Amino acid sequence: MTALPDLAAGGLALGTLSAFALGGQLVRLRRRDARRRAEIAALRTQLDGSLRAFTSEVEHLAARRVPAAAGQVTHRHLDVPGPLQPLTADTPLGRSLDDVLVAVQSEVAAQRTRVDAAAQAGMRGATREIQAALYRLQDALRQLQQRYDDPELAQTLFALDHENEQSLRRAQVAAVVCGAWVGLAREESHLVDAVTGGQARLAGYHRVTVHNHLEPGTALVSHAVEPVAIIVAELLDNALRHSAPDTDVVVSLEHVHHGVCVTIDDAGLGMTEDERRRAQRLVAGDDPILLTDLGDPPRMGLAAIGRLTRQFDLRVDVSSASPYGGVRAVLRVDSHLLSRLDPDEKPPAASAPRTTRRPAPARPTAPAPNSGSGPTPAPAPVPAPAHGYDAERTESGAAGHQGPAAEDGLPRRRRRTASAAPRPVAAETRPPRRPEDAAAALGALQAGTAAARSAAPDPAEQPDDGTPERGGRGAGPADHDPRADRSAAHEPTDHEGGAAR
Repeated sequence: MTALPDLAAGGLALGTLSAFALGGQLVRLRRRDARRRAEIAALRTQLDGSLRAFTSEVEHLAARRVPAAAGQVTHRHLDVPGPLQPLTADTPLGRSLDDVLVAVQSEVAAQRTRVDAAAQAGMRGATREIQAALYRLQDALRQLQQRYDDPELAQTLFALDHENEQSLRRAQVAAVVCGAWVGLAREESHLVDAVTGGQARLAGYHRVTVHNHLEPGTALVSHAVEPVAIIVAELLDNALRHSAPDTDVVVSLEHVHHGVCVTIDDAGLGMTEDERRRAQRLVAGDDPILLTDLGDPPRMGLAAIGRLTRQFDLRVDVSSASPYGGVRAVLRVDSHLLSRLDPDEKPPAASAPRTTRRPAPARPTAPAPNSGSGPTPAPAPVPAPAHGYDAERTESGAAGHQGPAAEDGLPRRRRRTASAAPRPVAAETRPPRRPEDAAAALGALQAGTAAARSAAPDPAEQPDDGTPERGGRGAGPADHDPRADRSAAHEPTDHEGGAAR
């Protein structure tokens, strides 16, 4: 009987202990659930903050960074702002956003190049038609110049031709910038002719002074003539536009180690450092040329120079200052683009400045050794015919070069003998006579005639002893020089004798 209460008490105690254990475990579970709920709430709050930060970064990317990156494609000086949160820079999110900017810039550059290529193709077609029309107009003007001899009409036609040449130059430069060929194929020409040809295409050509220090006969190969003329014209145009109208632009042509340099100095305002770097980048031709980079309205001169320097292996430098305070532009033509022309067979244009250099004298050739046993007798001296000024003085009897004196002390005229007559030169071997030679001969004739007249004594002061005098009234037919009469009858006027003077 005593065992039942003990068993009941033990069971009750065991149940109580189990209840306490289950209650403690339930409390622990509730605390753990509370902690987890708090962690979930914190994580949710953090996620919401991250989402708001990401949204802000994307909005900042779309509103600020992408437009700046697209603008940097055309304007390299623009800065692209960084992430909105500085801590995002080195995170995967920051790197992903930077990749987005790079992709945007690449696509913008590609589309910009494609659109600019289409615009250049359209402008090439338009300039081709304009050039053809201007060439036809040029031919018509030259035909009119050859047909009519009226001086006033000829002056008007020359002015119209010059205006047409300037319009043709602008169309040609636009075509070159758009990738077209130069449009003209010329034969080998003197380099000074190419320089003066570029000068003649400008409105202020009279302000350009050219100093030619090249060796006579320095020329350009055929495919480099027109590019050099275009480059010189554009460099001179920049120099004339950016300098005062009462100043000159000085051009010097010099030989250098690797070829020839054409140096252009102006007295303008010069360029800032940024402008100088941009100009040098354009004329170097290393970067692709886009029409949208040339301003509004587009300034195509330096861009055309850069295109030609890259195509024809020329060198242009505009990074230095002129000694006159402006800009110095140097065009270098390497030796492989140079040639040589005989200045006697094909002289430069009459309007081109003459070179300051003189051709080197020919070395005397050694006499051939005598193959015979005895000495070779020297040939009899043949009186060489006089040329130029000395010939006129000999024939005119100038003072200090008169014939032998008679017994009465009066000078006698030296008669020409048959042996002193010059040998006729075959027509095929006679070199062509240049205008300068004709002008020099005319001047020598006039000077000899004037010297002879001044040396002749006055007839009124001479005794009337019947002695014939040079230039006097008593000169007989044997002593009469018909060329003296022709020179006296053909007194030089300002127009005819200007070249001789």
